[in-house]
Amino acid sequence: MIRAWKEGTAAHKRYVIRTMAFMVPYMLICVAAMGGAFDELIGKPAGWLLAIVVSAPVIGQIWATLALIRDSDEYVRAMTARQFIIATGIALAGATLWGFGETFAGAPHLPSWLVYPLFWGAFGCVAPFVQSSRA
Repeated sequence: MIRAWKEGTAAHKRYVIRTMAFMVPYMLICVAAMGGAFDELIGKPAGWLLAIVVSAPVIGQIWATLALIRDSDEYVRAMTARQFIIATGIALAGATLWGFGETFAGAPHLPSWLVYPLFWGAFGCVAPFVQSSRA
């Protein structure tokens, strides 16, 4: 890890810093919510404030990834963009399939925010298979 940090590009270092800056607050808010810290907000107008607060780091992480794509060399840009696009397609297809399953097959309801971890899971899973920038 230290070697990778020392040998990493400036764009990758900024990405790691931005990821930590967004994901630490996100995890803390989620853990607090799971612990019941915000139960009194659920179903009230202030619950929307909580929804915005917990969504802000998610938006920030997406921006950090897009900034990595923008700031990287041509090869890394192409590889990361391809991973991002494929993972987005998998997440959209999975969410759509499950949504139709809920509607037509009586599948149990899942919260729509689960598409975010589905996306990052897909992003990680497709990485070993994205070997070329060519379609």
